[in-house]
Amino acid sequence: MIASAIHINEQIADRLASDGWYVGESIFDAALGARLRDRAHELARRGALQPARIGRSTAAQGQTDLRRDDTLWLADAPEDAAERDALVAVHALRTTLNTSLYIGARSAELHFARYAPGAFYRTHRDRFRDDDARMITLVFYLNDDWSAGAGGELVLYERDDSGAVLARVPPRAGTMVCFRSELFPHEVLPAAQQRFSLTGWLRRDERMTV
Repeated sequence: MIASAIHINEQIADRLASDGWYVGESIFDAALGARLRDRAHELARRGALQPARIGRSTAAQGQTDLRRDDTLWLADAPEDAAERDALVAVHALRTTLNTSLYIGARSAELHFARYAPGAFYRTHRDRFRDDDARMITLVFYLNDDWSAGAGGELVLYERDDSGAVLARVPPRAGTMVCFRSELFPHEVLPAAQQRFSLTGWLRRDERMTV
């Protein structure tokens, strides 16, 4: 791993320790970001992205009142080289966070997401009520030349459910968002153009019982 990537990983660890969230430079360099952008567009052209469902299991249900994005989960061992390289970078970050913050993340899951014009994801948290495996949320934006008036921002809210805004993040290529999954409500606002990202979580093995 090159020195700049190590530095970014350490910055992320510091921000998660102090604030619980990070918005800034991506752990993916520009070349990998461009390859992932091309991969996302290729998958969209092939019709491989399908309406999102709540949860990853075969029993997961679509909820168009909550979210209207199209997604495709990455395999644990992808055939595509850009997807493999993305997972390598994410696992390097996982190692840094495990060492620095003792979060106990054992795995990562990632998916491509496409929001058509007007699509959204209502305010929510990323941890399920009956499953506490998701530890850290990761979002990597894949949109070049995103215009200021296009919308599509991710809005990150205070953890106390007051509705106070912590960050409003345009989905521009090279930007990464990272936060503790259980703490922060967030939403994706509608955009005037299609919007691509690679999104996922660092996970631990434990499950809550209810």
